[in-house]
Amino acid sequence: MATALKLDSFDWRAQLGAKLVSADQAVSHIKRGDRITMSISHATPFTLCAALAARLMEIDDVVINHSASLFNWELPGLGERYRFESMYLSPVGRHLFAEGRADFVPVSYYRAGVLPPGLDNFNVYLMKVSPPDREGFVNFGDIQIMSKLLARNAELVIAEIDPSLVRIAGDNSMHISEIDWFVERSPDAPGLPVNLPPVPEDEKRIVATICETVARELIPDRATIQIGVGSTSGMIMPHLSNHHDLGMQTEVIPWGTAPLVRDGVITGKYKKLFPGVVVGSAFAFATPREELEYAADNPAFQLHDFNFTDDIRLVAREEGLISVNNALAVDLTGQVGSESIGHQMYTGTGGQTAFGIAASLAGGKSIIVVPSRAVVDGKPVSRITSVLPAGTVVTLPRTFVHYVVTEYGIATLQGKSLRQRANELIAVAHPDFRSELRAQAKRMYG
Repeated sequence: MATALKLDSFDWRAQLGAKLVSADQAVSHIKRGDRITMSISHATPFTLCAALAARLMEIDDVVINHSASLFNWELPGLGERYRFESMYLSPVGRHLFAEGRADFVPVSYYRAGVLPPGLDNFNVYLMKVSPPDREGFVNFGDIQIMSKLLARNAELVIAEIDPSLVRIAGDNSMHISEIDWFVERSPDAPGLPVNLPPVPEDEKRIVATICETVARELIPDRATIQIGVGSTSGMIMPHLSNHHDLGMQTEVIPWGTAPLVRDGVITGKYKKLFPGVVVGSAFAFATPREELEYAADNPAFQLHDFNFTDDIRLVAREEGLISVNNALAVDLTGQVGSESIGHQMYTGTGGQTAFGIAASLAGGKSIIVVPSRAVVDGKPVSRITSVLPAGTVVTLPRTFVHYVVTEYGIATLQGKSLRQRANELIAVAHPDFRSELRAQAKRMYG
């Protein structure tokens, strides 16, 4: 099966002609007062980012919005010559937001074909793409998110060509006539930080227990699933290997999806939307190369715009959809905090709100997975809390949470009173915290 474009098949550089310039030449068109955004996460255009960083010393009054950025924007002039903002934080530069040196822009609802408020007023877009094919179409590779729509709404579009990108089907290509300038990825540009920190064995066992419980008890054969990105929900795919005729309608395709398609576990045979096709907006960060190569040019996989994949009006048509997502904390009523610790942002909303609501409207299941405790500053804390810490963002309202699963079992919340919900959640909390939680529940609910 084909992977990246064969660069010896034709002279794509000649095809681009005068549009192919150096990175410095390309960013020289960025001027004072511009509002710049760019492709996110593992689509971060590092060569263009480095060139723009140098350009920021020559211009001012610039806004940069870069979500899930893997480039460090802590540069001279931050907050003076330019302002940095994001709608989804990554570990790179997260401290800038904690220190009040960068701005977070909440974005949580999406409509097909329309940029969400907060991303609809940028005039420059920088992105990463594959080399063009013979017909002049570049591909966004394994992560599209909003690249196509953002590019079409910008006045200046600059693309960084990365020959290593695989070509994934769907609404995932763009013609070179719609792009102003191209640069080639520099050999000196930083690579992706794929050396993820090792996961402790205890944590692996806890996550495996949670995932196995969800797979065995809550996901039947023929179900269509959405799996959220995260250290717990993102590990569920291997636990589905004995299922039959599953479908996937999601936002980010998790690790382990391609083997299940290859082995006939995920067929999409009973999907209402895009039957027979795994649909998402991107593949998860650090997806193994062999999985991406299996998906390349494979009609069983399609990537689309995030505003399309996460449009509640669309997803709610997938009857019986099962949504599985992570949490940082869950209170005793079932409110889910997945993006902040108190008032301090940690990640962002992503699509959890959209898919949790859509699964409910579709008559399916909205499932939250969370280890029962965490360790903060060397001290164990319960992730099941009497109330969410002050300022915590409620990512998913309690009325759209059907199940909460920890390593101690399943809390069933749908249709339950507050007292019943509290009892369900205390039963799956870590044993070290149950007595305290019972006392707090009694004070609140009698």
